[in-house]
Amino acid sequence: MVSQVVRIETTQWQGLQGNPAWTTAVEGGQVLFFPQLAFALLPEEKTYLRPDIRDPGARNISLDAQGRLKGAAGDAATQAGLAAMVGRFREQAMALVSGLLPDYVPALRLAPTSFRPMQVESRVQSWRADDRRLHVDAFPSRPNYGERILRVFTNVNPEGRPRVWRLGEPFETVARNFLPKAKPYVRWQAHALQALHVTKSLRSEYDHLMLQLHDGMKRDLAYQKEATQETVPFPAGSTWICFSDQASHAVMSGQYMLEQTLHLAPGHEYDPAASPLAILARLTGRPLVGV
Repeated sequence: MVSQVVRIETTQWQGLQGNPAWTTAVEGGQVLFFPQLAFALLPEEKTYLRPDIRDPGARNISLDAQGRLKGAAGDAATQAGLAAMVGRFREQAMALVSGLLPDYVPALRLAPTSFRPMQVESRVQSWRADDRRLHVDAFPSRPNYGERILRVFTNVNPEGRPRVWRLGEPFETVARNFLPKAKPYVRWQAHALQALHVTKSLRSEYDHLMLQLHDGMKRDLAYQKEATQETVPFPAGSTWICFSDQASHAVMSGQYMLEQTLHLAPGHEYDPAASPLAILARLTGRPLVGV
């Protein structure tokens, strides 16, 4: 198997210039890996690296686009310090993406920035929510009509523990495997889900098929074991970027990570033909949004 990881040597968040080979790689579902690009914590921020910094009722700590912190425990000073830390990571992640992929910038939509202090291995979840199973990201309640999910991750584990992923097959290989098993899209059902507020807007055929791929991959335990894949430990002090709607991935272990999600409007890729929307439309032989 050809590795799905492209290694890029830099220690600076700002000023890194894009490279056509890197662009082709990330738009093809590979992961851009920066082994020496660390997010430097301030001395006082190291005290936030503990599980009880998270509100027990929240999955993660997040900073929304308006700068509001959610999901954190602690007094006002702790919350302000956490917000500053997460906000500083957001700025550095944006600087990295702006240098690497400058043509994306006008078409990017900022999503919440998250701090994940919990241990992956100890989470108890349903099979559908279990990210330790290979999958591509898709949103059950938030149809996105082909909008891309670009994510920047950095491992800030204070004990030097890696964040271990599995990376699977290219998106088209996944789609060719699971599309024949997908339930057909039924428009009246999509309208019913919207009317019942299960979805925030009308689920398109594209969104339906992406969920079918996500669920089909996670449900199939034989596929989880037998699919071509590689295990990748992302060390503490490293950073990585991928389109999580395209890169087949599973998160196996690790603790203490910062993550920035950015949404890219469809058609604004350097090569729109390499996107999941284009691949699924080609394989099905029909447009999957806007009809």
